[in-house]
Amino acid sequence: MFWESIIIALEGLKANKLRSVLTMLGIIIGVGAVIAMVSIGMGVRQKVQTSIAGLGSNLLIITPGATSPTGVRLAAGSNNSLTVQDAQAIAREIPGVSLVAPFVSRQYQVIYGNKNWTTSIQGTTPEFLTVRNFTVDSGTFFSGQDNDTRARVAVLGRTVADNLFGDISPIGQTIRINKAPFRVIGVLGAKGQSAGGADQDDMVLIPLTTAQERVLGITFLHSISVQAVSADVINQVQDEIVELLRSRHRLGAKPDDFTVRNLAAILATAEETTRTITLLLGNIAAISLVVGGIGIMNIMLVSVTERTREIGIRKALGATYYNILLQFLIEAVVIGVTGGLIGIGLGVGSSYAISGIAGWNTVVSFSSILLAFGFSVMVGLFFGLYPARKAALLDPIEALRYE
Repeated sequence: MFWESIIIALEGLKANKLRSVLTMLGIIIGVGAVIAMVSIGMGVRQKVQTSIAGLGSNLLIITPGATSPTGVRLAAGSNNSLTVQDAQAIAREIPGVSLVAPFVSRQYQVIYGNKNWTTSIQGTTPEFLTVRNFTVDSGTFFSGQDNDTRARVAVLGRTVADNLFGDISPIGQTIRINKAPFRVIGVLGAKGQSAGGADQDDMVLIPLTTAQERVLGITFLHSISVQAVSADVINQVQDEIVELLRSRHRLGAKPDDFTVRNLAAILATAEETTRTITLLLGNIAAISLVVGGIGIMNIMLVSVTERTREIGIRKALGATYYNILLQFLIEAVVIGVTGGLIGIGLGVGSSYAISGIAGWNTVVSFSSILLAFGFSVMVGLFFGLYPARKAALLDPIEALRYE
């Protein structure tokens, strides 16, 4: 009876092709929309995760100045509150710290021959590579000795190298930064855009002491990047950094003149936010599945009315309540399954189309496909139950009299 009911259901769909397609349309659009919307949400989540993780693992970033709970910036003029000695003290005195990379930066015009490019000139130490998760694509990175001797050497980001040198190898060439000559010793591997859209490859790295004393003319730092040995100790390291810097800056009862940002906490917040967005998009798209289910119920009720005499004849020949119930339930489920399968193709195709045309990052997951398809089957079953039960409860004598 089961397979016979499936064959009868398929023959019924073939006999009323247009009506069947219109009935399945809500399910098709619903399943497709759920898969496409969830893939967009997961794509955003993956992009944010990659971008934050690309800054470095187990990373704390210390910047001068602090913000009060009311949002007012405190310690005005305290942009010189961080020093190289602070960075050295963090590396020396706090257990759980793996590497420390002090950092200064400013926009300058970089000149090579008759070409120029305005970019961020960033002074740092050799630890920067590991702490900020960069790699050297060609050449070498500057050493601790280069930093000690205030060497005029530079490592270019990929964007700067491409715009100044094109197909020429930059290694060994001389560029001018703020009118001062620098020898290019390396080119960084490309990292692409950050989550905020900034080009992470549009920069030139030079030794910290060179940047402070020969380019910027400052003695303070713009930020300090600290890498903890593991994610388990990062919160403890953050608390100890705050305590150490408050002691070194002799703040007493005064508010902090610095801010410590925990990228692990930022990543967790970003993941929670994008997870909520993905769930919201999926729920909005799932509404169309419910609408499709209402369409199934409507057409099944029409089908019961049209086939009242057929139901009466089948009951008169010995069909039981469960035989009739199963037949109409299977018809409703077949509509849900067929619409779900077509919807999967539509959803996956739409996800790739959105990625290709709009340039958005989309991630099609097997779990979202399985969830959408399972929901479409459940919708067919749920909304087909009432019409099937109505058909099964028909009195055979009244059904045979139906005109």
